[in-house]
Amino acid sequence: MSGSFMDYAMPRAELMPAMSVAHHPVACRTNPLGVKGTGEAGTTAAPPAVINAILDALPEGAQLDMPATPERIWQALQRG
Repeated sequence: MSGSFMDYAMPRAELMPAMSVAHHPVACRTNPLGVKGTGEAGTTAAPPAVINAILDALPEGAQLDMPATPERIWQALQRG
């Protein structure tokens, strides 16, 4: 919908407010190691975001299940 990133008002470092980061470690009491299981927390939003991006590119009303293989995308295009 645009020619390049120059068409967007992309934020720059000097526009960001000053931030401070503080850590407050609290050991888990239900685990012998005291650790909490959040290792994959940063990746849980990636697959739905990719599927939504593909669905935005497909005709309106198209449906697509994971995994989004080239064949499934092609079939969704043919149905749409």
